[in-house]
Amino acid sequence: MRYEDYRNIYSRLKTPRDIDRLVEELKVDRELLLVMYTQRTVRDATRRYYIVKKDIGKLTREWKKGVTIFKLAKRINFPPVLLGLMLAPEINVTRKEYWMYLRAPDSCHNKRLKKELRQIADADIIYSPKGSQVQTERGKWGEALLQEWLDCRELKYRTEEDLRATHKKTPDILLEKPMVMNGTKIFWIESKASFGDEIELKKNVRRQLKPYTEIFGAGAVVYWFGFIEGIEPPEGITLLDGSYFGR
Repeated sequence: MRYEDYRNIYSRLKTPRDIDRLVEELKVDRELLLVMYTQRTVRDATRRYYIVKKDIGKLTREWKKGVTIFKLAKRINFPPVLLGLMLAPEINVTRKEYWMYLRAPDSCHNKRLKKELRQIADADIIYSPKGSQVQTERGKWGEALLQEWLDCRELKYRTEEDLRATHKKTPDILLEKPMVMNGTKIFWIESKASFGDEIELKKNVRRQLKPYTEIFGAGAVVYWFGFIEGIEPPEGITLLDGSYFGR
């Protein structure tokens, strides 16, 4: 994707409603927009977490006066499930209880809290149990696509699960024999069901990809929903998108 197109989309993905609006306007894949919205929301929440935390006393007092978690979250433009988690200790709810109530609201005996947890679980498409499940399933989908592609070519490999017993850092796929991809000899492949912009690539390189090159040699990362044209990975890492695998 061209950088200009990426910035146009990314800057306009401010609420979940923007996803469907931009699907109709730009005629792009809805799942791509959901992925980009997720990345933007998580980054913004991470950046502003301690700013919100500094005001948690004030927000707690407003909640006790009757303002719902959903309304508080909407006013400060913050994920409601995450805000609820930050409020929980202030209203005598443990972290464990909060997630239990969120997954099973009927287990909560506080009528007001039960109602509000249902509301924020429906509204938050990123941090809610349902949102987390969607992201988990998307990751499994990408890994399955990669393994299916390798299996069709009868290429032997070991998975992350196979490698955990012997390695602390484990790519999704370690090839038994290296193969050439885009002119480079590749020893491992990492699957990312996300979009590769500069922030995502830098994070992945620091946490995973660079250590893999040091342990296993050169490898590839596939961003199933594409990446920005011209983005440059460090030496030893090849960028691929879903089109390489026929998607």
